[in-house]
Amino acid sequence: MIELFDREGRETAFCRDGQSIYLWNGTPAAFIDADEVFAYSGRSIGLARDGWIWDEHGERLLFEFDAVGGPAKPKRRTKTAAGPRRANPARGIPVRMPTRPAPSAAWSRHAFADLI
Repeated sequence: MIELFDREGRETAFCRDGQSIYLWNGTPAAFIDADEVFAYSGRSIGLARDGWIWDEHGERLLFEFDAVGGPAKPKRRTKTAAGPRRANPARGIPVRMPTRPAPSAAWSRHAFADLI
């Protein structure tokens, strides 16, 4: 299981199959197609690369334990157990980004849950 943490080191999301991202409570949140992350509506959220999920500006939303580069990662807080995965909703037609952002060394001002 890939665990994803926010800029404060809180467990925020997880991914078990390399494609479906769930919020920590088990709610389906997004899916990955190639390296682009989409809300289930089909709207692009950002990119998944090098252990990071970036927003549409290249700023960092979430990180894996072994993420490479980017801003300083906070100390991870004490973890709780992830919730049971709920059924994924139907996927909307992905609307790809017109241009891909360059990676930023900054944290996004958005929270991942606000983008889904």
